[in-house]
Amino acid sequence: MTGKPYAESCDRNREPILTVLQRHLGTARDVLEIGSGTGQHAVHFAAAMPWLRWQASDHRDNLPGIGRWLDEAALPNTPPPLELQAVPATVPGLQPLPALPQADGMAGFDAVFTANTLHIMGWDSVQALFAGLSSLMAPGALFIAYGPFNYGGDFSSDSNRAFDGWLKARDPRSGIRDFEAVDTLARMQGLALREDVAMPANNRTLVWQRMHS
Repeated sequence: MTGKPYAESCDRNREPILTVLQRHLGTARDVLEIGSGTGQHAVHFAAAMPWLRWQASDHRDNLPGIGRWLDEAALPNTPPPLELQAVPATVPGLQPLPALPQADGMAGFDAVFTANTLHIMGWDSVQALFAGLSSLMAPGALFIAYGPFNYGGDFSSDSNRAFDGWLKARDPRSGIRDFEAVDTLARMQGLALREDVAMPANNRTLVWQRMHS
């Protein structure tokens, strides 16, 4: 199918990310991806983990491109992508909320995944994303985030420092986030860090678990 959006970085990072996902999603049934971008990750991960339902989502402008990837792959476990955005408002959160999966009397996704989003959106949108997680996640569900992070206020590499400068020149609201600040947002939503995995190209995959309903 022609006209599909493409990001070379997705081809580079998909296998290392998949290794982490397979370690944590062996019993998952329903996974929501926030900020699916091109749709490449959705297709790759859903094909590699056929036991789960992979729900892609993004801003409405990106849905047609994601749909082209999903349509071409024609996988049975990738429903049409949903419109979903982190909205900094009087009551920040994720809107519009999707219909939540129902299982064992509990409503919510078993896991929420996002890649290369937290450094693109403004900090108020990062806060809104975390504020909205509790309305999406089942008890005990995982939140998994991939991307670059700073630790102790310092860049982990010269390349990340340069990347942060490029991000801020493009959009002053963006930038590589401090792990400690992001982890604080997670803990405010009842999420406990379960794993912090070093990834290629000075990235990390962070895995949190929801500890209460």
